Amino acid sequence: MANINYANKEIIIKIVYYGPGMSGKTTNLQVIHQMVPQNAASKMISLATEQDRTLFFDLLPLSLGSVKGFNTKFQLYTVPGQVYYNTTRKLVLNGVDGVVFVADSQKDKMDENIESLNNLKENLEEYGVDMANFAVVLQYNKRDLPDLATVQELESALNSYGFPYTEAVAVKGTGLMETLKLISKITLARIGQKTGTTQKPAPQPQAQQPAQNSQDPQKSSEFFKNLMNKMNK
Repeated sequence: MANINYANKEIIIKIVYYGPGMSGKTTNLQVIHQMVPQNAASKMISLATEQDRTLFFDLLPLSLGSVKGFNTKFQLYTVPGQVYYNTTRKLVLNGVDGVVFVADSQKDKMDENIESLNNLKENLEEYGVDMANFAVVLQYNKRDLPDLATVQELESALNSYGFPYTEAVAVKGTGLMETLKLISKITLARIGQKTGTTQKPAPQPQAQQPAQNSQDPQKSSEFFKNLMNKMNK
């Protein structure tokens, strides 16, 4: 769960972009990094192979500024798309608060999407998390290419849990901020509900690590109410 540090007046929320190889995960972070104000994002860290694919992760800390005296940050990660890097995938998922699953909309990529989505479910289960009850947004990327699956086909094949979804063209920046805002709201609402915020109840995963240094439920509740209000502006 989110790292809430009352001593340092800081909350850090971890969002992981997951999906098959070359679906647009790294492009999401690269373009978001270009789109956000310079004072809202620190340097992006990227480790890649010779084929320019993400090997470990990209990290993009975003700041929402101060809410009730807390410095609120989102850390955005990607995972390697290749199946043989699954150990790294699992490591990156450790402590995750929300997931954006980036699906490749091309028809011939459907099997890879399904394989990666099943892999996400299995890896979350290893941390005691039921994906059906987690904060997940599906992003149907590459909507500008030919020979695409329709949104209805993608929904039928990938979205058995009824997660919210967005359409995107990552290389053009289309739909990226909408995706980020949506997963941020869902994640914050879920965390806030767990700390006592009077949001609409949401299903909870089977097991999560407790928030660090969050000793006062009333303070947590007030904090997340104000954070959600800021997100909705």
